[in-house]
This record gives sequence, structure tokens and C-alpha cells, in this order.
Amino acid sequence: MGYQALYRKWRPQRFDEMVGQDAVAQTLEHAVASDKISHAYLFTGPRGTGKTSAAKILAKAVNCPNQVNGEPCNECDICRGITSGVLSDVIEIDAASNNGVDEIRDIRDKVRYAPTEAPNKVYIIDEVHMLSSGAFNALLKTLEEPPAHVVFILATTEWQKIPATVISRTQRFNFRRIDQPTLIARMQTILDAEGVDYEPDALTVIAHAANGGMRDALSILDQLLSFTSDQLTKEAALELTGALGSQQKIAYMQAIAAQQTEDALAVLREAIQAGREPARFVEELLYFTRDLLLAQSTPEVDREALLAGYDDDFYALAQDIDATFLYQVMQQLEQARYDMQYSVQPVIYLEVATISLAEHTGNHGATQGPADDTVADLQREVTQLKQLVETMQTNGGTPSSASPSRSQRPSHTASKGKNFEPNFPLIYRTLANATKKDRNDVLGLWPDLVEQLPKVQRTLLQQTEPVAASEDYFVLAFEYATFCRNVSEDQEIQVTVKTQIGERLGHPKQMLVLTVEQWQDARKKYVQALKNGTSDALTAGAGSDKQASDDADHETFDVPDETAEVVEPLADVFGKDNIHVVDD
Repeated sequence: MGYQALYRKWRPQRFDEMVGQDAVAQTLEHAVASDKISHAYLFTGPRGTGKTSAAKILAKAVNCPNQVNGEPCNECDICRGITSGVLSDVIEIDAASNNGVDEIRDIRDKVRYAPTEAPNKVYIIDEVHMLSSGAFNALLKTLEEPPAHVVFILATTEWQKIPATVISRTQRFNFRRIDQPTLIARMQTILDAEGVDYEPDALTVIAHAANGGMRDALSILDQLLSFTSDQLTKEAALELTGALGSQQKIAYMQAIAAQQTEDALAVLREAIQAGREPARFVEELLYFTRDLLLAQSTPEVDREALLAGYDDDFYALAQDIDATFLYQVMQQLEQARYDMQYSVQPVIYLEVATISLAEHTGNHGATQGPADDTVADLQREVTQLKQLVETMQTNGGTPSSASPSRSQRPSHTASKGKNFEPNFPLIYRTLANATKKDRNDVLGLWPDLVEQLPKVQRTLLQQTEPVAASEDYFVLAFEYATFCRNVSEDQEIQVTVKTQIGERLGHPKQMLVLTVEQWQDARKKYVQALKNGTSDALTAGAGSDKQASDDADHETFDVPDETAEVVEPLADVFGKDNIHVVDD
């Protein structure tokens, strides 16, 4: 039993060895170097991103007699004892199996005793969200006023399950998923040090399967080293992880785009017969569809970093296939993924989704050139530009009032907002009751909320963030109308976001969406109406709601004649830098 798993053998032992968490490592290192150690820390983030490793490094750093600039020496008895897990003053507790009141009371009783070997006692409680309500209550007083020689480090993958009273007593650090290039670079370093030959594409497959977790990546790499004896190959990585090859995904997408149902089902059945899990098949296709969308919208100079590992066939498919069709594919696959969770025959849902995509998509497979309305916009713009040139020549080079106004000039951004009509009355009502605190409350939890959503929903909501909020509503502004439609029509995402916000803030908020240009126009229109004293007319038709019935609980905007007094409340809603006063 002399062999040690790679993720244990290559576990970081210093802050500068932590991979993919530079901000966290630098902050903790500076805190130790400047002797500004908090009594309690909360490390949150997905599994395998370095939370427990960071906790052990911090435990060594606060106790090491030879630490330099916040880094432990890893040579003294204390550092070696913490690394091997035998130092009695650093106590690691798994809350999943020690989640009762009695266990926490035992900690509360022993925390009063001074450390015996190290300067400080450090309690590392892993998966702390598993503690019972009584255990959290027992821990509260100790977290609030611990002895000077004690440091608590709480680690969890589900911070939203931790009571707010506990979170408020800690310094919270968010560990993010590690990007694929960083995972690949780390695996290359390890394999080079281990003297193992490998194909670079094999590491790309492993990094994709690890989904941002370094521990998962090294565990898969370990399995692959046992699976193959000579060289790590892409084929072996695909077989071990159950991932699809690029050609399989391209063939499947081409078949459904061309409405070739039998060919698409043949690709699916071949993958299932080769041992691919249906859920993994859907996950791979969702990522592949996302990558096709990125290939269509990303400048060519950035493609190498974002889409490493794809060949010319992939880019040819990205050029030929229609983005609207890709959004439809994502929606269908996400619905199939949801249905498959509760089925003993998940492949049936995948077959149905395949048939539905291939036979009922209409003629969306290949791009058909510019849409008619875009062509009309361009023709109108050429005509208006010709008129402007003629007018300038007539007036000696000075444009006259005949030049097209801003509202007349077609724009690329304006076309993004076509075919989507927001709920403007509710949006204006939200602005009427919006406060900076409400917006900051939603902004503070937004990144973590989005991170917890299913992949398709997460992809949509990562494109934006709240631009305004009141007690009962918040507003999202998207760059594209397609995203607005997808979010507004997806009842599951509406309910999920509303419920999550309700659980975290204590009361739910309804999500309202519109395009960036629609948001800019709505904000400008509301500011003007507020200045003119006609803002109530904008909210007509929004229906009765809690905000309208309880004005005393919300910030209201009385509009005097002085411009400064109008700007002041608006700045609290929109931000001072976003308010521009123009005299008509």
C-alpha cells in the first residue's frame, strides 16, 4: 500500500501552490503576514476546488514559528504534524458524520483549553452545512466570542444552507471552479514530473470531465494511469470518462439539423451501446452546443483560448448552423435532462428529444443569410446616408435638420430587441419603488445563485446581472432579445430564481427582463417622467401588487423644481455615474 493517489501526493502545501484560486490565496497570505487573523473563516465553493487544502495551509501559517511573508516553512515539527494530520491542536471534523448538538457542545467545552503544542488551536469543520439546527445554535456563541487562541475554518459546498447568523460571524471566501487551461497546465506539470507520456488532447478530455474541480481531474488522471500502461491517449480518456468524441457530436448535430432522424438515432444508439450514459450524452451535447454558439460570437483571436481541441469540421459546422436552432437544441436537451432524473429508462427521453429535434425544427438547420428585416434596415440606412450627403453638399458641408434622427437610424443593437416586448408597466413600477439596498441585496447573492442553476439556465443568466430592484421585483438587462425570450418563457427558471431569492433574502422577488437598449430607453423615459411629474402614468396597467399598496415601506421620489433634488434620489437607484442632465 505504498502508492499514494495523485490528488494527495500533489496537494498544495503553500499558498503560492494553490491553483486557480489566486485571490483567495493572496488575501489569506497577506492576512497572516500582517497578523490580521480572523477568529472564523467560511470557505465556500464546488467540490475539489481547494477548500480543505487552503484550510490546512492557513492552519500551518498561523502556527508556524518560521513563517515568512505569510507562508509556512513546511519543515518544522508543527508544519509536518499538520500535514500528516497528527498535531493535536489542529482538529478536523467531518460535519456529515458529526452533525449533532452533542458533538458541537464537546467542541464548545474543549475550546476553552489552551493549545498544547502550537500557538493556536484550529478547528476545521468540513461540509458544515450538514450540521443540524441545534448544532448551529450551539456553535453560535463560540463563533461570536471565541478565546483568543482559537481559529475556526468552516468549509462547505452549499453555503445557502448555513444560517445567516453563522455566516455573519465569519470571513467568507468563495472558491471558484478552475478553468480548463489551468487544469490542463497543472496535469501537464504533474505528468512531466512523473515521467509519463501523454497526448495533449487526452488532458483536454479529462479537464472537460472534471468540470472545474482539480481533485476530480487528478482522480480521473489516476484512473487513466491504471487503465493504460504506456501512454495516455485521447481514445482511452474518452472511453474511461464516457465522453463523446468530437466527430460523434458533429455527426449528431448535423443529422438533426438536416432533419435526418434515422442518422441522429444511429449516432445516439451507437454511443449508448458503447457504454455511454444517457445523462452524460446530454451533458456533452449541451457543452458542445454552447461551444458552437461561442464559435459564432467570439472573435477569431480569442477562439484558441476558449475552444481548444476543436478541428476544422467543428468550425465549419458552427458557420453553417443557425443560432436559433442551437437555442432550441439546448432547451430540448435541458428538458430531456430534467425528465431523465426520475426515469428508470432515461434513454427513452433522449430518443424522444432526438426525434422531436430532427422532425419538428422546421428549416432552421443552416443559416439562410440575413433576415428580411435586417436587409430592409440596411437599405433604409443606405438611403438615409445618401440623403445626408446630398444635404451636406447643399449646405456647404454642414448637416441640416434633414439628417436622420437617432430614432430614425437603424442600429444593430436595436434589431436585437425586436420580437420581444417587456412588461414595461411592472418595470416602471419597479423603478418607482427601487432602492440601492434592494439592488445590492440581489447583486450580492447573484453569482452564487447562478452557479447553482442547471447548465442551460446558468448559461443564460451568466450574460447579465440585476440593474434595478425593489422589494418585490428585480430587472435584468440582456444584450440579445433571444435571451430575454428564453428567460421570460421558461417557467422553471422563473420559479427557481424566485424561490432561491426568497430562501436567501427572506422574501421572494419576481424577475423582469428586457434588452440593454430597452432598459436604457425605459430608464431615460422614467427619469423624464419623474422630472415632469407624470411618472404615475408609466405604471398604469401593472395591476395591484404589494408595492403599490404599501407606499410607506418604500422610497418615494418627490420632484421639486430644482434639478439637483431630482438627481439625488435617481442616483440612489441608477448610480451617480449613470445620470446625465440635459436641458431641452
